[in-house]
Amino acid sequence: MRGSETSVVCESCGRKVPRNKGVVYERAISFNTGQQATTDVRFFERRKVWYCISCAKHRGIFEKKKREAIEKANRM
Repeated sequence: MRGSETSVVCESCGRKVPRNKGVVYERAISFNTGQQATTDVRFFERRKVWYCISCAKHRGIFEKKKREAIEKANRM
């Protein structure tokens, strides 16, 4: 139905955009304590981040997705 799409907030500018128009990008986040001992704690997380169209173009996310699609097609 028209107008029933949920809104997401752009990570960069804070603009609200419909979910079907937003660009989703998985970002890897890593945390560590920085100690060089055996008690060093490391944590890796992959998080979905939403961007509006203009911010995704500005950050080059479309080009990254295009490059990944080409690489995936070449592997098959």
